[in-house]
Amino acid sequence: MTAHTIAETEALPDAAPRVDSEVGPLRTVLLHRPGNELKRLTPRNNDQLLFDGVPWVGRAQEEHDAFAATLTSRGVEVLLLADVLVQALEDNRARIAGIHSAVNERRLGIDLADALRSHLTSLEAPQLAQVLMTGMTFEELPAAEGASLVRKMHLPIDFAVDPLPNLLFTRDSSVWVGDRVAITSLALPARDRETTLTDLIYAYHPRFRRTGRAYGAHSAPLEGGDVLLLAPGVIAIGVGERTTPAGAESFARSALADGLAHTVLAVPIEQERATMHLDTVCTMVDRDAVVMYPAIRHTLTAYPLRADGNGGVRVDGPVPFLEAAAEAMGIERLRVIDTGLDIVTAEREQWDDGNNTLAVAPGLVVAYERNVETNARLEDQGVEVLRIAGSELGSGRGGPRCMSCPIDRAPLV
Repeated sequence: MTAHTIAETEALPDAAPRVDSEVGPLRTVLLHRPGNELKRLTPRNNDQLLFDGVPWVGRAQEEHDAFAATLTSRGVEVLLLADVLVQALEDNRARIAGIHSAVNERRLGIDLADALRSHLTSLEAPQLAQVLMTGMTFEELPAAEGASLVRKMHLPIDFAVDPLPNLLFTRDSSVWVGDRVAITSLALPARDRETTLTDLIYAYHPRFRRTGRAYGAHSAPLEGGDVLLLAPGVIAIGVGERTTPAGAESFARSALADGLAHTVLAVPIEQERATMHLDTVCTMVDRDAVVMYPAIRHTLTAYPLRADGNGGVRVDGPVPFLEAAAEAMGIERLRVIDTGLDIVTAEREQWDDGNNTLAVAPGLVVAYERNVETNARLEDQGVEVLRIAGSELGSGRGGPRCMSCPIDRAPLV
């Protein structure tokens, strides 16, 4: 696999990254290569940690390496989350933030929490990064003086610091809009600490020292998989299992007030595992085209939000999503390419992330190879498909878009 090392990252040009669309030529992307955090998954805890099964970690790593290699072969700079996290942790402020997020005093009690904090403070950045990502069991805790009821009443394999297997899905914990990054608010407890790691990377990694923030208040749930940049100035936000109306409105108000968007479409979706994010049913594959799950094509609606001219927001709708999107984008219509050929195939391939494509450029996408019918339909419509394996990567319910956070895209011309 070809990916930038920390030293290479330091030598890269200090240009301001920017993302204005879903399909502008991809320049830089943040991925997370699956690591030991996936080895923490067992049949006992995989549901709690949001995986539908226990992945074969070695194969998942091979599949992810091939994904990264596919991107680099098309000129995309790949940054790996573990690498940039280690470099950020060289800053003592980042270390303090990471340790604070990892040590749960309510769970461990004051004495054991103090012992753990002391231990983590002694670690070098690479070792600390591993604990922050992979967690720590009670049997792995450093030895502490005296008896501990907390230790005695937990199983050795119980987690004192929870692992973060969903780090694989870098799309969710941060979103770039224009030249700013928004740190999101993840809905489920298993993912709470992910945004802390993302936040400290953007705050303390030298590469992002000039990056401004969008969406300053993230108290209400909002996840990046629900945020689609349909066109410069046009944002769609799914509202469903992971993003609440309050989260969508807060993000919309921030983007409108900052001039990052002129229209935000709040799009209700079913609150189900199969449709956890908007990008599980709809993604952009060209500047005027989406791949979409046909079961929702004619029922998907939107509430357009726009600035009212007096410092507030006007909320309209609901109106049909496809019509509202085309109007906001300034095009006659949005081309729709259906998932699958029939109802059964469409349902199967939607579940297998057939709609969750990553655009590398207009009309060029990365998709899982197993979605044979959807990929064929994309190619029939002039979209080039770069196929990757995903039998193990998909066990957490996510495709190429879920596994990637674009940091820089060239503007559409």
